[in-house]
Amino acid sequence: MAATRIADLDQSAPQIPVNKITTRDLREVLGEGLSDFSEKRGDLLLVAMIYPIVGIVAAIVSLGGSLLPLFFPIAAGIGLLGPLVAIGFYELARRREAGLDSDWSHFLDVRKRPSWDSIGIVSGLLLTIFAAWIITAAVLYATLIGEAPASVGDFLRRLFLTSEGWALIVLGNLAGAFYAVLVLKLSVVSLPMLVDRDVGARMAVDTSVRAVRANMGVMIRWGLIVATLLVLGSIPAFIGLAFVLPWLGYATWHLYTRLVDRSALP
Repeated sequence: MAATRIADLDQSAPQIPVNKITTRDLREVLGEGLSDFSEKRGDLLLVAMIYPIVGIVAAIVSLGGSLLPLFFPIAAGIGLLGPLVAIGFYELARRREAGLDSDWSHFLDVRKRPSWDSIGIVSGLLLTIFAAWIITAAVLYATLIGEAPASVGDFLRRLFLTSEGWALIVLGNLAGAFYAVLVLKLSVVSLPMLVDRDVGARMAVDTSVRAVRANMGVMIRWGLIVATLLVLGSIPAFIGLAFVLPWLGYATWHLYTRLVDRSALP
């Protein structure tokens, strides 16, 4: 692992030292995450099916009547909630690292962690961001296109054959990218840290933001990798996420262990 501690001048909150990583670290954590998943594949597939079911339900709801324009925002926005589902995989990874039993029955043991209240705070923050994304998408559609489409065909025609539709695509993707980067900065370190140690939500989020800022180029690559895998996992019908989500969950845990100087954690 190529890691070098960096200094940070902001003294507004207690700070945990963060490390500088490279693209090589990304390749290694993906390999480590895949190895972890392979060892527990049967058990984890059972648990991970929860996430595709949520996606399918969201798709069905969105295809009904006036909610059709929100189909893509809801389907894409589910990725913003991925870190919440991955909390269980962080717990399994923590237990395995500590030499404890880590079968699927321990997936929800994260509720017993001392920092569970702080995990709830960060989770609520991510849910708020998800809601803000959906509201943003709805406002963009109402402003640029207006009335609800009469059918799927009518919706696709407005989206791809009108200037308003292409404006919606461009602005929608820009807004989605903004929310995705925000979630990455807030959660990539904070949630695994809160599963790992008894620290406050403020310290965890602060460390996550500083770790991303210190590794901006590498973390942008990580965000693109995550986005690509989530898109591929969503085809068809979100079923592929049963493989992608636990893989990314484990990989994110290993990424956290490289980004943070854990010896400085309480």
